[in-house]
Amino acid sequence: MRKIFYTLFLSFPFFLSSCEKAFMEESSVDKTPQKNFEYLWNECDKKYAFMSYKHIDWTSVKAKYAAQVSNSMSNDQLFTVLAQMLNELRDGHVNLISSFNISHFDVSLLGPKGIDERVVKEHYLSSNYYTTGPFMHDFVKDHAAIGYIRLKAFTGTVTDNQMNFMLDRYKDTKGIILDLRANGGGAASDIFKILSHFVSTKTLLYHTSIKSGAGLDDFTTAEDCFIEPSKGTLYLKKVIVLTDRGTYSAGSFTSTATKAIDSMVLLGDTTGGGMGMPNGGQLPNGWTYRFSITRTLDINGNNWEDGVPPEIPVQFSTSQAVNGIDNIMERAILEF
Repeated sequence: MRKIFYTLFLSFPFFLSSCEKAFMEESSVDKTPQKNFEYLWNECDKKYAFMSYKHIDWTSVKAKYAAQVSNSMSNDQLFTVLAQMLNELRDGHVNLISSFNISHFDVSLLGPKGIDERVVKEHYLSSNYYTTGPFMHDFVKDHAAIGYIRLKAFTGTVTDNQMNFMLDRYKDTKGIILDLRANGGGAASDIFKILSHFVSTKTLLYHTSIKSGAGLDDFTTAEDCFIEPSKGTLYLKKVIVLTDRGTYSAGSFTSTATKAIDSMVLLGDTTGGGMGMPNGGQLPNGWTYRFSITRTLDINGNNWEDGVPPEIPVQFSTSQAVNGIDNIMERAILEF
């Protein structure tokens, strides 16, 4: 299951069967706006994973937007209608892609800003902070017993050597702050690579299943996703994980996983969610689309698609940031 899990997450392109490709290449395919609308609505109706969870009346959505579609409309007009329909799903993993535009639902705008990175660099790190692969890290200024590691994106390039270097550097600290604020996600493989260095035994992180039928609750049997301890450096002291509404997708998966690791504590704002793996296809007119086709539940059966809540809630203060104070960092420091 884990290999499937990675593939779905990393693939922004779309998996089309050879039969579907052949069908799309046939000159007899109806490419009218109304046909494209029906096709996209039906695909979402059968395969989107969160209709029930989000209480979306997809039939009403169809009636609302079908009335705006005519076969005489331009491509730009059709794109606008289809994009607006998809945004009813309120999901940052949902996109419509044409040669002239890409639709999106910006989850980072659902909540206030959660970090000013310049404040962090100037007031909490030394001028010689380290950059190791995708990580920025250092000892917290004036708090040498606390390590700080920032990851702005799950790039798919995290290695055990990088993790070993950082955790060896901070092995004598009281704890580490792992900053995932404004991290929009990326490669799921990084989640397992990172967290494997913070557990000493095989650990169940969450359960995941794929939408498998037309019924709202038709899913495959949930698969358990485990993490094995790294053979490299382990860090088993307290880790405070910082999150905000800009912590999305792989960031939310990581946040969910931390709830299964006793030494890790979430602090900050609720994440942006994005707990479904995106997949999609091609419309008759050649435009491509993607949307979430899986759901993931934490070890207690909770669905955090709309955002993973922190154990210690703290709202970022822009007024304090003007004075060089990151109040979320300050609260995290108090945990050690």
